[in-house]
Amino acid sequence: MKDKSSSNDIGEVFVISVAAELAGMHAQTLRTYDRIGLVIPARTSGGGRRYSRRDISLLRKIQRLSQDEGVNLAGIKSIIELTEENERLRAELEHSHAENERLRVLEAYRNRHGHGELVHVPRSTAVVMWEPRPRRRR
Repeated sequence: MKDKSSSNDIGEVFVISVAAELAGMHAQTLRTYDRIGLVIPARTSGGGRRYSRRDISLLRKIQRLSQDEGVNLAGIKSIIELTEENERLRAELEHSHAENERLRVLEAYRNRHGHGELVHVPRSTAVVMWEPRPRRRR
């Protein structure tokens, strides 16, 4: 679970009593979830918990998994962590697809106009544009 205490753009936030009511839980349950790292709310400078809409949604998901599906807290924590990792990896993959497309377009342009080519450099994550040097006349 992400620590959002450093996030400045979490939007609308709720104190623990309001968050507990919105999620249909007791405030002590939210404190427990914070302590075990299940839902980590932002904090005020004085240490007060501030729950975002995303946190409320996550609390409701936890309640649904626990009550309706019978998943224990360790299982719920794994589900949440894997869901967040999946979202991060999907975003990373989308970014990689966009970068690959950009490079394909660049390579096609350079090939049409007689400029070099993209060359894979083994054991490197770098993509390098290579252009042969003009041959010197002897």
